Amino acid sequence: MLLPRIFAPLRASIQPSKGLIVPSLRALDALRAANGPNGSSPALSFVRYASHQAQGRANGAKQGPGKRLGAKKSGGEYVNPGHIIFRQRGTGWFPGENCAMGRDHCIYATEAGYVRYYRDPLKHPKRQYIGVCFEKHETLPYPPNAVRRRRLNMLAVRCEPEVATSDGQVLVAALQSGDSTGAVTSMRDTPRNLIPRSGYGYREANWSIGRAAERAGIKVKEFVPGDRWRAWQRSKARIEANVEKRKLRNASKKTGKSRKQR
Repeated sequence: MLLPRIFAPLRASIQPSKGLIVPSLRALDALRAANGPNGSSPALSFVRYASHQAQGRANGAKQGPGKRLGAKKSGGEYVNPGHIIFRQRGTGWFPGENCAMGRDHCIYATEAGYVRYYRDPLKHPKRQYIGVCFEKHETLPYPPNAVRRRRLNMLAVRCEPEVATSDGQVLVAALQSGDSTGAVTSMRDTPRNLIPRSGYGYREANWSIGRAAERAGIKVKEFVPGDRWRAWQRSKARIEANVEKRKLRNASKKTGKSRKQR
């Protein structure tokens, strides 16, 4: 862009001038002769362009603050659900057992336990995983076809009901509210009016539950309501008296301050 303006002195030196021009093979001598006092001086115009953008985001900060990436929890450290274990840009680490990945590629725990950094060749030969195990002595990855820990940090174990026997008779204590002889007080013999509720459950109505003491013959002290009008009047008078006491207390504080200022 500047080449035509750079060669302007040379063009002026080639043109004939009124002054005496000494022929020379050197360009410097030709320029001196053309720009001498007797010759016409051509206008040498050089344009200085900005080397930096004047406005806009180009002049902003070149290096922002750090994003605090990296490991937040070390291996073997105890974490709760939701704790961030590793912050990263990209997928250098992948979520393993009881972990998940956020939308900014951070790895966080979904269950309470101990942090483990490991590799799992059965899943992927080169990937690195971050997981959480429930016991401190456990290691990841779990062996294939091993018993997996479920939610609530519990194992799925088959339970067999315990049966208590006494003199050859089976006693089911959970279904008896009285003695174990099958008396009238047992829940099995007592008729119950069960009503289907939400959630596929059956329970007694509220009025029936409220009359359980009456059916059992338990006498309850009868509630005797008092005079609510007089009680309301006493409460109102008490509130007004407290307001008057507060006003008198504030007035005494103000008079004390004014005396000190004098």
